[in-house]
Amino acid sequence: MSAAPGCSQASSHRSPQGQGHPMSLVIREALEVDLDAVLALYILSGLDDEVLTLAKAREVFRRFASYPSYRLFVAVDPLQKDAVVGSYALLVMHNLAHCGTPSAIAEDVVVAPDRQGQGIGRQLMAHALQQAREAGCYKLALSSNAKRQAAHAFYESLGFQRHGLSFLIEI
Repeated sequence: MSAAPGCSQASSHRSPQGQGHPMSLVIREALEVDLDAVLALYILSGLDDEVLTLAKAREVFRRFASYPSYRLFVAVDPLQKDAVVGSYALLVMHNLAHCGTPSAIAEDVVVAPDRQGQGIGRQLMAHALQQAREAGCYKLALSSNAKRQAAHAFYESLGFQRHGLSFLIEI
């Protein structure tokens, strides 16, 4: 990616390393019919202890349309009747800083527990990086619970670097 007019590129950005698992997998934008499977992944993977009802999830999903740069993606396995085996959300944010160059955040990254270690997470993150690049982003960021050491090692194996600190206030 070239720097925005009037700005210089300060550093290079690494892409996820390694090859994806040679499996048949389709990553696409989620449809409303995928929500039940996505909610199940949130529970099965330990991302959430409880999830929205399907009716409430549909309501929230329909609100995504008002955020033109916020999308939910699913990984489906065509060899298993298009079973949803992974998911992530991607937000592209436009900035006044960084010479107006947008940035992206990947959230709620999940892979079905019985499918972990098969390259699905690697393919999801490669897809997220591709989407961020196509949107002209200067970085793709994500956060991970401090307790998820295996996830941290996974992200680092893809070329993600620990950067700064994350702060939050529960409200």
